[in-house]
Amino acid sequence: MGPDDAELGSLVERAQRGDEEAFARAYRLVQPGLLGYVRGLVGEDAEDVASDAWLEIARDLGRFRGDGPGFRGWTATIARHRALDHLRRQRRRPRTALLEQDLLDLPGGHDTAAAALETLSTEQTLALVRSLPPDQAEAVLLRVVVGLDGPATARVLGKRPGAVRTAGHRGLRRLAGLLAAAAEPPRRQKDGT
Repeated sequence: MGPDDAELGSLVERAQRGDEEAFARAYRLVQPGLLGYVRGLVGEDAEDVASDAWLEIARDLGRFRGDGPGFRGWTATIARHRALDHLRRQRRRPRTALLEQDLLDLPGGHDTAAAALETLSTEQTLALVRSLPPDQAEAVLLRVVVGLDGPATARVLGKRPGAVRTAGHRGLRRLAGLLAAAAEPPRRQKDGT
């Protein structure tokens, strides 16, 4: 169990009894990892998909049975289903490009240098994870970003723990290779250029 898992379990129990503040705190504990996982699956539409998942989580909270790690796994399963639904809809109905005026009408976010750097590194990392085969990418995202253990990851993916362990290991090894290749300085040609 992680350091927040006992607290999360307690918060979920209180939220099931109607404590809105407990639900908000549980959300704050789970959302960053869940959003990272969904972003790894659907890219820029992650916030919309995660919002859909949280609507379902809030609606069905009374039916959840388990502890803090179980809640993380349950929320990841719901988010995965919403992400897969989203990807299916996208394949059936390709997205049209935004018009320039639509871009001008979008509200500006908080534009700090720290947020930009954090987003850039997060986006670069998730782009590398998305370049992995899907089974490896999901295993890495669930284990590293969401913080699930091997058996919980296997339940979310509907696979055997050994298959998930292997996929996660291969994915991390491939990521290490990609990061090492990206960090290498460009090779010089023999003629000195």
